[in-house]
Amino acid sequence: MNNIPDINIDQLIERYSVLLFDSYGVLAGSTGTFPGAVELINHLNRIQKPYFILTNDASALPGTRSDKYAAFGLTVSPDKIITSGSLLKGYFRVKGLQGSRCVVLGTEDSARYAEEAGAVVVGPQDEFDTVVIGDQSGFPFVETVDAVMTALFRRLDRHEHTNLVMPNPDLIYPEGDGFGMASASVGLIFEAALNLRYPDRPDLCFTRLGKPHSAIFEEAHRRAGTPSIRDLVMIGDQLETDIRGAIDFGIDSVLVDTGITNADARNIPDGLRPTYRMHSLAPGT
Repeated sequence: MNNIPDINIDQLIERYSVLLFDSYGVLAGSTGTFPGAVELINHLNRIQKPYFILTNDASALPGTRSDKYAAFGLTVSPDKIITSGSLLKGYFRVKGLQGSRCVVLGTEDSARYAEEAGAVVVGPQDEFDTVVIGDQSGFPFVETVDAVMTALFRRLDRHEHTNLVMPNPDLIYPEGDGFGMASASVGLIFEAALNLRYPDRPDLCFTRLGKPHSAIFEEAHRRAGTPSIRDLVMIGDQLETDIRGAIDFGIDSVLVDTGITNADARNIPDGLRPTYRMHSLAPGT
């Protein structure tokens, strides 16, 4: 595969100070873990090897996600889980959005992220000045999208600015032995509608916070406390999020064969070329 060298998890543990894992497609799916994941996490905990899970999922708080991992046999403390939803706090602070009236499409935890960022969460029928797409589930889909889109169009027709934020840039995710629609697909529905109604407004699009954007990697580096970003390595299954994000941030990356990218079936361009390829998380493979 494009002469990308193979590596195994034992070599990564020896070579890097801090390991960064994607969640879906690397450690687990929606119904369980991938081969070697439980043994690996147990080993990292036992030897006290620093690691973090960087997930674009904004549907669950770190504590909620930790509990779900535990049900799968993965012992991961909440402080090791960095979600795209947690990035709302920094974004709202920088943009001065604390106190904004925010409608959230997503789960209860998605709304909690907005509340923790300082937003006043309102319903889709209420007046709002910020829209956050936190997840593709947790709400009546068609009814909610219709209501928010209608209110959004009315605001724009009145020349009222609305903040559009989408923590999770993922379009799809592994679901069992297939795939599911992720929250950025919902964002595309809104953006296509906005482009159709306001073709002269290319600025009407959602701000994306998670991978491949730098904020989630910056947070991992901050928590790791390492002097150099070269001490970090990103292990992921998606070229456009995990690998591109690592490359743009300036750290090494590993593409695993267990998730979205069918590495053997595509020609990977140089701009998305991972540092290494890994077949599974199992030791020695």
